[in-house]
Amino acid sequence: MAGNMKPNQNKSKFNPWLLYGSILVIILVIQLLTKGSSFGNTKELSLSKLYEFVEKGYVEKIEFNRSAAKVYIKSDVLQNNEEFKNAQSKPILGQETKGPQFITDIGDPKILQEKLDVAVQEQKLTEYKSEPESNWGDLFISFLPIVIIIGFWLFMMRRMTGGGGAGGGGQIFSIGKSKAKLFDEKNSIKVSFKDVAGLEGAKDEIVEIVEFLKNPEKYTSIGGKIPKGALLVGPPGTGKTLLAKAVAGEANVPFFSLSGSDFVEMFVGVGASRVRDLFKQAKEKAPAIIFIDEIDAVGRARGKSNFSGSNDERENTLNQLLTEMDGFGSHTNVIVLAATNRAEILDKALLRAGRFDRQIYVDLPDVKEREAIFNVHLRNIKKVDNLDIDFLAKQTPGFSGADIANVCNEAALTAARKNKTQVDMQDFLDAVDRIIGGLEKKNKIISPEEKYAIAIHEAGHATVSWMCEHAAPLVKVTIVPRGQSLGAAWYLPAERQIVRTEQMLDEMCATMGGRAAEKIIFDKISTGALSDLEKVTKQAKAMVTVYGLNEKLGNITYYDSSGQSEYNFSKPYSEETAKVIDEEISKLIEGQYQRAMEILSQNREKLIQLADLLCEKEVIFKQDLENIFGKRPFDKEIIEDITEEDTDKTPEAEV
Repeated sequence: MAGNMKPNQNKSKFNPWLLYGSILVIILVIQLLTKGSSFGNTKELSLSKLYEFVEKGYVEKIEFNRSAAKVYIKSDVLQNNEEFKNAQSKPILGQETKGPQFITDIGDPKILQEKLDVAVQEQKLTEYKSEPESNWGDLFISFLPIVIIIGFWLFMMRRMTGGGGAGGGGQIFSIGKSKAKLFDEKNSIKVSFKDVAGLEGAKDEIVEIVEFLKNPEKYTSIGGKIPKGALLVGPPGTGKTLLAKAVAGEANVPFFSLSGSDFVEMFVGVGASRVRDLFKQAKEKAPAIIFIDEIDAVGRARGKSNFSGSNDERENTLNQLLTEMDGFGSHTNVIVLAATNRAEILDKALLRAGRFDRQIYVDLPDVKEREAIFNVHLRNIKKVDNLDIDFLAKQTPGFSGADIANVCNEAALTAARKNKTQVDMQDFLDAVDRIIGGLEKKNKIISPEEKYAIAIHEAGHATVSWMCEHAAPLVKVTIVPRGQSLGAAWYLPAERQIVRTEQMLDEMCATMGGRAAEKIIFDKISTGALSDLEKVTKQAKAMVTVYGLNEKLGNITYYDSSGQSEYNFSKPYSEETAKVIDEEISKLIEGQYQRAMEILSQNREKLIQLADLLCEKEVIFKQDLENIFGKRPFDKEIIEDITEEDTDKTPEAEV
């Protein structure tokens, strides 16, 4: 029945094999039309040789156009003259010629015609014709490239056809149409705000935006206006896209989702066209939400690092986006959500009030938020009953929500690899180790001398950090190769909001402890301190040029929070200041290196004792250091006592 016919039932579908078959048929027809013709046996002939043949009377007739001439040799000459037996292919010999034996590039046709007129008058040539009629084979051969190009063009255009046929409204091309995916009552998403943990501040603002759409009278009745847009900003993996998914699941309004790169296209004007089509669809379904993930792909600041001129396709797309968000006739009930981790490079016109009224910062979670995130990701994991989630949260400082999800998944894989039916604490700690440091390489070939050098290096880190008041508390030291490292010292850093000078200096001193230990014990240094040197150099540079913690330079910073410094090709300071900066950075690093040398010289015997224990056990813990050095007098009990059965492993490692 007609009433039961599906909308797409009459929609014509383009079959690419139809195009391929048509091209094959054309080629076969050309072969059939040219079969029997001597064109396949035609040889090329130089113009000077042509004049020689005409002079000798070998040529029966010549047909030429503006570029080439067809040369017909007399049949008796072909049969009797030895000169043509090597020049002409065998099928022509002894046969009635149906086509030219030679083709010649003639250059200037007027010169050829004058010479042929003389040859006819001297009766050395019977006849010649200019611009002879082409046969069907020639016509097909000449038009074949055009036919193939047109066919290929039609094929590509049909591939980009979006709504052709029944129900398409006669639409021809869809390249300028929006690629946004629509989530509505027919295509819902199951993520809700219950699945978003650890982002309470950001979630409160997002929930309020959803409330704007569900109950706008609550705000408009007292003169308030619904925000035009909200920008989610934060480090990668903190849950910006997850918040948008929760909005799509909770809002109960049409939700359009796409990436910023979906606007970018090689064709001119396509990006702006897609922006117009996106907002047109959203306005038709208003109230609605548009979510643009990674908006920096299209929202980068204009006029920067643009060497191609002002007529840039990305800038045209951005201009259209600015107009649609807040321009003439843009007063619609459509809210735009966007996410980026590079807000500093976005155009200022995009960030102003009236377009993105709110910037919601999604930061890395603290210890309580990490515990909540663990609870969300552990719902579907079979774990032991006494799993201490609070302990896991304390062992993962600096982890984002995506990192925690990866830890939970890796712990489940680790337990399955060991044929366990439940995931326990050791599986989680092994997962943290593997994610941060890489897979253990116990079969890596290391000589005894190298192993002892690595043990001295790591024992140096442990000793100096144990003796420095503000260094992060040490948890574990290992000389088992893992990933690209040959050994590591693991710490539990305090989650500070601000860092003081003495804290940074103590951390630098502990970092230089590895190289200082090599110098104290072996009176030599090695390449093993590469990552240490890189870390302390960055810290010292930040102290001098960013945080204004250097007495000689004073309270000055060369940090540019707007992100424009990456487009400047000149330093923001003079050569004299650059020299002072280099000197102060070197002075900071060398000062902490000498300080580490003094600490290790005073504790040389204990350093050697710790290195020997490390060579014997390969992994030592906080309790082992307490047995050798005693308890730290200034050590605050931030963490619980750690034993080998309850291994405390953290993401901060000095390699």
